[in-house]
Amino acid sequence: MVFVVDHDDDMRGALARPLRSAGYRVEAYDCADTFLGYADLAHCPACALLDLQLPERSGLTVQRKLHATLPIIFISGHRDVSAVVEAMKDGATDFLLKPVRDSLLLDATGRALERSRRMLESRRELADIQHRASRLTPREREVMTLVVAGCLNKQVASELGTAEKTIKIHRARVMEKMKAKSLPELVRLADKVFADTDRVS
Repeated sequence: MVFVVDHDDDMRGALARPLRSAGYRVEAYDCADTFLGYADLAHCPACALLDLQLPERSGLTVQRKLHATLPIIFISGHRDVSAVVEAMKDGATDFLLKPVRDSLLLDATGRALERSRRMLESRRELADIQHRASRLTPREREVMTLVVAGCLNKQVASELGTAEKTIKIHRARVMEKMKAKSLPELVRLADKVFADTDRVS
């Protein structure tokens, strides 16, 4: 899916035609607020072609509002170096000058959609890992935290005030529920869970 956001009717058509010819689904919007209110951004690889000089709010403002939920290709009739720098710093994948050649447009769109596929896979993987972690009891989560920090079973038992054999049982359940086949894999999974928790808090 490619979202085209430009207030100029002719420009929207000029951008949408080669994209549709290349087999992409295209939704075109003449207004940033309509795009933000109605576009479905969550369920398939997608990118946005955003006019930098939208009348009601700048493309950079729209970019910040999207919080990196999908890759953005900026298009502009002016070479504004400071805007280019800001856009790329905030994660834009490309910056194209109008009129945009079809070959450049399709190349940039292909790169953006490949990035979107990777982002989508990463979000799905994280959701799956979070679901596994949600099945842990509070004690199992404590055990996982200490185990991935490098503590031995007897150290975990001492820290939590319980028997080592009980920790072995909890540890086995943690491995099973997290679907981890090894300690390094458990560490990788736990890192993702705890990193996401830190971002939320």
